Order: sequence, then structure tokens, then C-alpha cells
Amino acid sequence: DEFISSPPRKTVRFGGTLTEILLKYEKGDTTDFELLKHQLSDPDIKDAQIINWLHEFRASVAYLTKELEQLVKILLKLPWLRRSREVVEEYLGFLGNLVSAQTVHLRPCLRMIVSQFVPPRITIREDDVDISDSDDDDENLSENFNTCHRALQTVARYVPSTPQFLMPILVEYFPFINKSERTLECYVHNLLRVTVYLPTLRLQILELIIEKLLKLDVSTPQQDIEDAEETANNSASEEKSAEEGLFDMEEDEDRKGNKVVSSSSERMAHPLAERLDILMTILFSYIKDVCHVDGKLDISNTKDLYRDLVSVFDKLILPTHASCHVQYFMFYICSFKLGLAEAFLDHLWKKLQDPNNPSVIRQTAGSYIGSFLARAKFIPVVTVKACLDLLVNWMHKYIDNQDRGANAYCDVALHGPFYSTCQAVFYTLIFRHKQLLDGNLRKGLSYLQSLNFERIVMCQLNPLKICIPSVVNLFAAITRKYQLVFCYTIIERNNRQFIPVVRSGTGGDLVQTCTNPLDSFFPFDPYVLKRSKKTIDPIYQFWEELSAEDLENLKKPIKKGTSEDEDDDFLKGETPQNDGVVEIAPNSYESNTRSPVSSVGSPADCYVPFPQ
Repeated sequence: DEFISSPPRKTVRFGGTLTEILLKYEKGDTTDFELLKHQLSDPDIKDAQIINWLHEFRASVAYLTKELEQLVKILLKLPWLRRSREVVEEYLGFLGNLVSAQTVHLRPCLRMIVSQFVPPRITIREDDVDISDSDDDDENLSENFNTCHRALQTVARYVPSTPQFLMPILVEYFPFINKSERTLECYVHNLLRVTVYLPTLRLQILELIIEKLLKLDVSTPQQDIEDAEETANNSASEEKSAEEGLFDMEEDEDRKGNKVVSSSSERMAHPLAERLDILMTILFSYIKDVCHVDGKLDISNTKDLYRDLVSVFDKLILPTHASCHVQYFMFYICSFKLGLAEAFLDHLWKKLQDPNNPSVIRQTAGSYIGSFLARAKFIPVVTVKACLDLLVNWMHKYIDNQDRGANAYCDVALHGPFYSTCQAVFYTLIFRHKQLLDGNLRKGLSYLQSLNFERIVMCQLNPLKICIPSVVNLFAAITRKYQLVFCYTIIERNNRQFIPVVRSGTGGDLVQTCTNPLDSFFPFDPYVLKRSKKTIDPIYQFWEELSAEDLENLKKPIKKGTSEDEDDDFLKGETPQNDGVVEIAPNSYESNTRSPVSSVGSPADCYVPFPQ
């Protein structure tokens, strides 16, 4: 305040006072005005000159009408951010005065501030070619961003309608995905900072960010990421073996420490996956920071953010087929409190059972329910059972309504949501059957028998014909082991029919062979982005390979009339603790009994042979 009220320092300048120059310009004398524009555009302008001019402009904002737009543009291009503290404070004061007196200049002011949300561009010449990108080494970057947010808050304080003018500008200035990782990282980080002091924009900003992340995600299929990693690992191992042939590098590497090694090993080989990984890490950090105050979960903040994220999920994620990573923002926030996970499951369940929703949305909701119940370590068995009860009861009612009607035949187009629900239940059972039987085998078996899988499997709609074969094979092995239902007769009959699937269309019925007629996927398949997976791994249910002994056990049915002692022996030998892992994971992208060997956390699916 003392500085602002103090008189400006004298500097060398030409022409009269600013007011005199502007009055002359209004009368048609443009000589001094052009001189003024030239002085303000001088790249070598001194701090004292900037302060002097800004002080006069602050007192003369009433003259800066729409007609003087060109002069205001020059003022907004002044290099104020990387100047002394005095220049910064004077400029912030000028911005406040300008937008409060002349709101016509609000948009240009907002554009100027938002354009500073990324590192400054620098141009480097390589082989007579100008290469322009962000200056990642700017030491004052963080301080500059803080100043930009102060400027934005100043403008918003003087003009309450700032948010509605700001949002289109934030969309317009979002960098292209081929820009440097640092540029994208800074812009997304700054967008999320805006939501803290302009909360009315939070939903729109989250939508914008997640939409961009989704484009990155669907542009980088998981198989491409794994192939890039494998290629990078092979080339790295070849280089290492070549080096070891010349020198013994091990001692030197030990002395280097872990820092450099870990940072290079954390980089994703696929360039778009690297960008996605960095941005997902920022999004996870933001979710954690908003939901926790002083290290403790703030229920009110968490509920508000959950509502915004569910809204974005419905609008962008649910209609998008086969995204691999972005949807994990819901997985992460649901891990904070069981009530959120249950609310999310309830939300998906309502989507699934509502006949007014498009069939594809209902099917995707089914995929999310199955994958979430199977993979979320933080969901207890009691919640799994409650969800299974809901799903299975709905399936039985569906069979009641359809089994004797005109549509009681196998057709994905007619019964897609039913088949998706069947697959969700089968998939959940494959993952969770040991936990469902843990503690009291007889009680657990009684519960599974009450679900009446036999009726579902034997119904005219024939779900085993439609579900992914890897899921069907494992479900058949597990249900046979516990004598819940014998699926192999139906599987063999379906195989003999070569799985023709009828799809009804305007051009008549089309018969085609397809091993994934539902076009289904498991949205929470293993997360492979190296940095951000550190957030997901502790709350994620992983899998292990089937051992030869496990394979044999799956083929042997348990004996009826097992005594309590034998129950205990069985439990000791076969049932893990609740946080244990099941052996194999059906892979959503491979419809046969094989999945990519490199698929982290989803090893190759095991083929359990039919019993003789």
C-alpha cells in the first residue's frame, strides 16, 4: 500500500502527460500517441519506465475505451511477470482498475493471464530449423504461476461474471496433446488450481481435463503401451549386455544411488502414455488434496467432489468404449470411504436396470459393476454378497419374463443387458469365491447354492454362449468344484454349434461367428502407467499364476457330507485371507483362452480341460 501511494520515480520519457496525449489523440493529433505506443513496445523497456507509465494509466483508465483497444493490447503484452516485485504489484493494481472501469477489456485480460499458464516458449536452432517448445528450466516458473493466479483472483474480485467469460478461454488455450509433457503438466495443474478459488467452475474444468485425458487414453491401447515397454526393455538389455562385455559396470551403478535409475525407469516408453501417466498422477493428487484436510478425510468436501466426478463419469466415461486408465479416478475416490463405493455401485445398478437407458449404456454399467466388485480390494465380502443378491434376483426375474415368450432365444441385440449382468456375476464369483467361502465352508456353499446358478445357466437365453470364453471356462471349473452347476454339457453343445450369433438388423438377420459378441471389456483391468499406478496398487486386487496343484484342485469336486474338521483342513489348504489373491484373471481383450503374456497382473488365462 505504501508503494502504491508513493509518487512514481522520474524517468526519461517523451511527450506530455498521458491524459494530454490521449486528449490530443481524440482531437486527431496522433504523433505523441504513436510515440507512446513505440515506447511501451520497446523490448528493452526498464522497470522504472513501466512503473511510471502504469501509475499514469491507473489514474486514466476512464479514457481506455473500446476505441483504444490497440493501446490496451500493447499494455497487456508488457513483460510484467519476470520483472521486479514493484512492477508486478503495480501491474496487478492496473489490471484491477482496468477491468472494473472498462469491462469491455475483460476477455483480453483473461486471455493474457491464461496464456501464462504454460512455460514460456523458447526457440532453438538445429540444422537451420527453428524448434520451438516450452522452457522447462525456468527457475521462477512456480512463482510466475502464483502471480498469474493472484491476477486472476484480482480480476474475479472486481468482475463477478469472470467465471462465465473465463471457461471458453480455458478450453481454447488447452495445449495439444503433442506438446511437451511439461507444458501439459503445467496447464492441467493450473486449471485445477483455478477450481480452488473459483469453485463454480470445478465441474466444467474437471470435464475439460477428463475429456482430454480420455482422448489420450483411447489413442494409446494397452497392447501398444505393453509393446512399447517390451521393445524399450529389450533394447535396454541389449545395451547393458554390450556394456558388460567391455566393462564391469555394477560397482559404478551401485555408487550412483537409486535416484537417477528410478526416474528413468519410471518413464513410459510410449510418448502418449508418458503424458497420460503424468496427468493421471496430478489428477489423483488433486482428488486426495481436496478430500483431505490436515491429513484427515473431510466428508463434506469428499461428497461434493464425488458428485462432480460421477457427473463427469456419466457424461464422458460411461459412453466411451474400452478406455483403460482414466476411469480409475472413480476407483480411487471410492477407496476413501465404503459409503462412496456403495453409492457408486448403486448408481451403476440403477443405470443397468433402467430400461429407458440405451442398451449399450446398460451393458457398460454391468461391466463396471463386475470389474469394480472383483478388483476393488476395499470392498468387503458383505457388500459383494449384497450386490450379487441384487444382480442374481434381477436375472431370475428377467428369465421369468423372457423364458416362455417369443424372444426366448439367444440374441445379443435383444438381451444385451442380461448377458452383461451374467458376465458381471460370473466374473465376480471367479474373483471372490474363496472369500465368499472363507471362515465357514458349509454356510458359504449354502449361500452360493441359494443363488441358483443352474437355472441361469440352463435357461433358453443360454448366457454361456455369449459371455467371454475365458470367463465361462473359469466359472465352469469353480462351479463344478463346489458342485453348484455342471456347465460342460452346455459348453460342449455351444462349441459344436460353432458359436453362431444372431444379430437382428434392418437388413434382416445376420449370422456371424464371434467369440466376444457382447463386445464387452473389464474397465478395471490391470493399470500399467508406472507413476500413477503407485496410487492404485495398494487398493487393487491382483492375481497370480495357477500352479499345477491348483489346476488339479480345480478339476476335483469337493465331497459332500464333509465334516467340520475336514472343512477346517480344506480352508487351511485352499482359502486365502480376505486380502489374498486369486490365481488367474480372464482378460477382457482376448476372447479365447489366451491373453497377452506381458499383461501385468493378468497372466495368460488358464484352460481348464473338460472332465472325462
